[in-house]
Amino acid sequence: MKDFTPEYLEHMRGVIKAHDAEQARELLQDLHPADIAELYQSLELEEAEFLYELLDEETAADVLMELDEDDRLKLLEDMPSEEIAKQIEHLDTDDAVDIIQQLDREERDEVLSHIDDVEQAGDIIDLLKYDEDTAGGLMGTEMIVVNENMSMPECIKEMRMQAEEIDEIYYVYVVDDDQKLCGIFPLQKMITHPSVSKIKHVMDTDPVSVKADTPIDEVALDFEKYDLVAMPVVDSIGRLLGRITVDDVMDQVRESSERDYQLASGLSSDVDADDSILAQTKARIPWLLIGIASGILASIILGGFEDQLHAVTALALFIPIIGGTGGNVGVQASAIVVQGLANGSLNIGQFTKQLGRELLIGLLNASVLSGVILCYNLIVLPGQLAVTLSVACSLFVVVLFATLLGTFVPLTLEKLKINPALATGPFIQISNDIMGLLIYVWVSGLFLSLFAPGI
Repeated sequence: MKDFTPEYLEHMRGVIKAHDAEQARELLQDLHPADIAELYQSLELEEAEFLYELLDEETAADVLMELDEDDRLKLLEDMPSEEIAKQIEHLDTDDAVDIIQQLDREERDEVLSHIDDVEQAGDIIDLLKYDEDTAGGLMGTEMIVVNENMSMPECIKEMRMQAEEIDEIYYVYVVDDDQKLCGIFPLQKMITHPSVSKIKHVMDTDPVSVKADTPIDEVALDFEKYDLVAMPVVDSIGRLLGRITVDDVMDQVRESSERDYQLASGLSSDVDADDSILAQTKARIPWLLIGIASGILASIILGGFEDQLHAVTALALFIPIIGGTGGNVGVQASAIVVQGLANGSLNIGQFTKQLGRELLIGLLNASVLSGVILCYNLIVLPGQLAVTLSVACSLFVVVLFATLLGTFVPLTLEKLKINPALATGPFIQISNDIMGLLIYVWVSGLFLSLFAPGI
């Protein structure tokens, strides 16, 4: 990877300012498209556009795909439809669809009309019909396909013809006369079985495949489970539609992880560090306002507990412990569940089983934590039995409640087709803060009435 030092960037800006196209080309010619895309992120839009126009069409197309969505959209907005079509013609169909999806419908149709390769344009239109979060929305149509009844010489001839249009070959897919996927033909068998009568006699049958409507998360798990570099995509009756490559899956997993991390951090929309101040503020403010509202509610709850706090001031000392412990326990429980749902070790069918497991874990944690605080209070607060029991019992109930809530919420969100990562952030923290206070107030009032009725 190229390291763009401040001196390099300053030199490049000077070349751009002087409109020295020849020197700019010299500086760009040895750079990988990914490095050029990284360079663009350090330049102003006008500077990036100047360099982009100097690239040949194939390199320009590769650079366009390497840019993040926001930077790519900025370039696309200033490009005529004919130029976008030229870039798309150098891309695989799955990458071309990513570009097309960023355009509005009117411009999308105009760009497609300028693509000279009618077959490619048709494939792109077909792929646009699929949800972008499914296997169909991620697949490409560039692959080598042979018929199961071909002889070895016929197969090799067909492979050579198709390979001219494909940059990278991972597998050779074998179909029957109805275009149903039958198997995969390993290239090694061209050498070990040169005289075989038909491909179907040496192909690997029952290949791992995925249906077009399969969610991307499940596709990623299959890639990891079977150590694949590419996977065929079929329709509901098994006809071969396309293939997904591991680089596409990794990009999707990374984007999904970023979204989950931001959601768990209390950001209501997808933002980057270089987004505008207004955009970042809009993403952050909703949960912050909810936090303010929960703080107000907490103060109201404590206001109703004011007499007890005045009479037994020691009760106030343990409010942070009750709230903080409940929040931590809830986040831990929800994080385990969300992680299990993400990596496939847990599914929604295990709802009751997982709740039962977490109940036992919660009981153990609650016993240990409440036991520790009980021993502490017996030592430092001798003679204040009401406070000692109130804190210990409240902590027990809060830990148990937070564990169950942290388990129940993400499982429920998953069942409702809502991103369960929402349950690992402020939602759980705030919920447990409020419920922890309510539990503490109720339990303390109960023990004070039993052991200190005059208060």
